[in-house]
Amino acid sequence: MTSDQSAVVLVYSTSYALRAEKMLASAEIPCELIPVPRHISSNCGICVRVRQDDHESARQALEDAGVEIEGIYTI
Repeated sequence: MTSDQSAVVLVYSTSYALRAEKMLASAEIPCELIPVPRHISSNCGICVRVRQDDHESARQALEDAGVEIEGIYTI
């Protein structure tokens, strides 16, 4: 995925991140799993990166799928 600006979706566990990736892929929203950026959270873990332009669509798709998110941050 290439984009000038991205957003990351933080979730509460690795299993939520894997589920989020699967749900976003099925909604045809390009995404990828990445380590959580240190400046956002010092917790170990992974998050889902999406294009900044897709962050609202991603939020809605995850909400519809029942995937709880911690937050969405621009990087």
